[in-house]
Amino acid sequence: MSKRKIVLTTLLVLVAIGVMVRLGFWQLDRLAQRRAFNAQVTAQMQAPPLTDLLGRQDLTGLGYRAVVVRGEYDFAQQVALSNQEWQGQPGAHLITPLVVEGGPQAVLVDRGWIPYADVAPKNWSKFAEPGTVEIRGRIRLSQTTPIPIPSPTQRQDTWFRVDIAALQAQVSHPLLPIYITQSPEPTGKLLPYRSEPNIELTEGSHLGYAIMWFALAAILGVGYAGFAFDRRPITRRVTRRTANGERYLVIRGH
Repeated sequence: MSKRKIVLTTLLVLVAIGVMVRLGFWQLDRLAQRRAFNAQVTAQMQAPPLTDLLGRQDLTGLGYRAVVVRGEYDFAQQVALSNQEWQGQPGAHLITPLVVEGGPQAVLVDRGWIPYADVAPKNWSKFAEPGTVEIRGRIRLSQTTPIPIPSPTQRQDTWFRVDIAALQAQVSHPLLPIYITQSPEPTGKLLPYRSEPNIELTEGSHLGYAIMWFALAAILGVGYAGFAFDRRPITRRVTRRTANGERYLVIRGH
């Protein structure tokens, strides 16, 4: 192998090792973020219920915090969250603005699942809860996509995510920047069906991937070092005789 090829190969190997090491540290960063998220969610889920929803300046850091709030539903501005299942059955969740007692602000409440046969708005009145209600649930953050979606130019009854900023365009009440998933009632199962948020507080595969990238970098480095060592020039000494019997030394290399 020429000297030029050796230099280029060495540079490529070094770049590959650098990329693998960088990927390993990236996975460790993801692991640290996941652990911080798990710790925050755990702390919020173990904290006492929040009862002063309107008295908080920043609610976006309270995801999964238990909350108790009183108010009155505005069913005229209710929408359905489509493509939701309950024990394998298709349906939707009813998302209803709750005008908080002492308002005028409102908070969107995920009131639970209804079957597909009742998804049409004309059927929603059977699930109404008129008057002042007190609900218990957990704070959830607005669901958005990486690419901003324009607000609808006309009212939409069916949505695919609880995007509070987009929903504000068709809700007359000023909305809080969070929504609430209502907890199930202790007595019986009546529509809408409700359940507690299901969240897996695991560390994922980040540590395993980090170890994998560091191991690959080490294998490549050690393997290439061994290959380069084996390619070093090797000299051999060979003794020859001339026609008249005199000895002479020949040194060969490769």
